[in-house]
Amino acid sequence: MKLNRRIFLQLSGFSGASLLLGGCGTPALEDLVGTLSEPLNQKFEALLLNPQKPVPEFPKSEIKPEELIVNTFRSTPIIDPNKYHLIVDGEVNNPLSLSLADIRALPLTEMIIRHVCVEGWAAIVQWGGVRLQEIIALAQPKENVKYAYFKSADGYYESWDIASTLHPQTLLAYQKNGEALPVDNGAPLRLASPIKLGYKQSKWVIQISLVSSLSLFKGYWEDQGYEWFAGL
Repeated sequence: MKLNRRIFLQLSGFSGASLLLGGCGTPALEDLVGTLSEPLNQKFEALLLNPQKPVPEFPKSEIKPEELIVNTFRSTPIIDPNKYHLIVDGEVNNPLSLSLADIRALPLTEMIIRHVCVEGWAAIVQWGGVRLQEIIALAQPKENVKYAYFKSADGYYESWDIASTLHPQTLLAYQKNGEALPVDNGAPLRLASPIKLGYKQSKWVIQISLVSSLSLFKGYWEDQGYEWFAGL
């Protein structure tokens, strides 16, 4: 029998541990989470990730809008879309400050994927936006870049490995189910990807920093013991 990635992670304990944690913005189990071994976890999961392999998508008939639960980290931030700019900085040759008009001028990509929350629920959602790899390319990252940090308007923060960041189905989304992305779901821009658990998919993204190493602070939930890679 072929040992697929999900089964391997469950047997190894990396994926199974994360399923016991309450995530996606629910702090109830913060005091129960343990410290996971990020370096070993990262090596195993990155080894099993095919950075360019697309994840199968779903037909529109399977979209169920009511199944996408809204979780918030703090209060929903107020962002003026006319003043909004996405900052892309760090170890790059061409730092960016992009308005929403700049971002919407880039090619629109739509995908219908399953959003999976570590709490145990999932929802089929159609996201529309720009491939993150296109924005990263504009910033011209230096050769030693290995990670991307995402800062949100509500103070939430996340970090991803660069291979997942550049996956062709990792989007900065500004549409949900064919309509403008609602503020509660992360407007004006949020991360959307079928290869990461929900707590990795930051809402209200205002800054992306490309770096060669992780700092002490790796992500809001990860710094409380959640799995860092959080791959699917």
